[in-house]
Amino acid sequence: MRLWYGVLLAVLAAALAAFGWHWVAQDPGYVLLRLRGWKIETTVVAALVILLLAWAVLTTLWRLLRWPFGALSRRHRRLSQQRLGAGLIALIEGRHGDAERDLNRASRLDSLRGPALLASAEAALRRGEPGRALEALDQAAQSVPQAARVLRARVLRREGKPAEALALLLPESDKGTLTPGGWRELVQAALATGDARRAREALAPLQKSGALGHRAYAALEAQVLVATLNATPDGATLNAMWSQWPKPQRRVPAVIDAYARRAAGFGLTLPAMDEVESALRREWSPLLIETYGSLSGDDVEARLRRAEGWLDAHPNDANLLLTLGRMCVRLKVWGKAHQYLQRSLALAPGAAAWEALGDTFAGQGDAAQAQRCYRNALAFTRGDVVTPLAQTASPMQPDTHPIAIEERDAHGLPRLPG
Repeated sequence: MRLWYGVLLAVLAAALAAFGWHWVAQDPGYVLLRLRGWKIETTVVAALVILLLAWAVLTTLWRLLRWPFGALSRRHRRLSQQRLGAGLIALIEGRHGDAERDLNRASRLDSLRGPALLASAEAALRRGEPGRALEALDQAAQSVPQAARVLRARVLRREGKPAEALALLLPESDKGTLTPGGWRELVQAALATGDARRAREALAPLQKSGALGHRAYAALEAQVLVATLNATPDGATLNAMWSQWPKPQRRVPAVIDAYARRAAGFGLTLPAMDEVESALRREWSPLLIETYGSLSGDDVEARLRRAEGWLDAHPNDANLLLTLGRMCVRLKVWGKAHQYLQRSLALAPGAAAWEALGDTFAGQGDAAQAQRCYRNALAFTRGDVVTPLAQTASPMQPDTHPIAIEERDAHGLPRLPG
């Protein structure tokens, strides 16, 4: 397409030149210059050509005269650009002292002053010197005020001053002129100060900017929604808020978990169970199956029977086995609790399973084994060595090997487990 445009322009230029030359040839014009006895006669075309040549000669002479002075500025610009590149590389490599030195030198060039000072502040922050970072940001604010404000808020938040960071960003947020990085810092600062309302209000402009990928935004949104649910003062407010949220937000496992636990805390166990069961019917979630077993209520026996029915489809799910074991402990069904918890430990050892197994032994009156389980739970949390249980504690050990079942994909084709 560009070729045809070029050909068309060339044809038009040739046509204009032909008609123009024909027009000038009929009457080339007459120019007379007289100065102190000197007299110059020529045509208009020749006069224009002479003026163009004179302008070209004067421009060349001016550039030759400026070249010695421009060489120094070009060298300064080249060195500053090299120092900026070296400083950024040193910052990525972790040589923060070298990075700060090179970036401060690069900031002497006006065109690089803002970016170099911002990177220098980041290098100082990574060195553990927030004071120097704030000094660099004070200077950077003269060139790049918005970027300097966002980075200053980040420094304040990391230094344990989220209230100051929030106060720094609020004026721009009220005007709606915050950058995407500023909206993200506002969300983080608001969450750190317990202001879930402002954090949730900042999600809309952040999503509109498209600065975060889908996964990162979803994680941040879930964090804000969980904080919002945990801040509700009563059950009526909780249910009203929950009913107003769109379905995509009410189908995030972490958000459902927060709602169920908060609702159960207000005595609304039945709505909490309905949400968890509906979510588990839509999509299996290890987090929600643990929530299902830990919620309070008098229907533990019915929940146990329902959860045992899920074993057919998920026989090797350690979280489901842990949930079953916990519910058996609450019902004092010690034999089943032993089987479920030991199988869960065999599949995925964890502190929660050791603690539940300790509760099982304690309920049976075996204090020694209970203490050993509790010590194992604490050791697992700390990353220490776990002590195996004595074989005499359970003469009939259950089979803890994973059960092989046939798994099929959405098209009904068999696939390997995992």
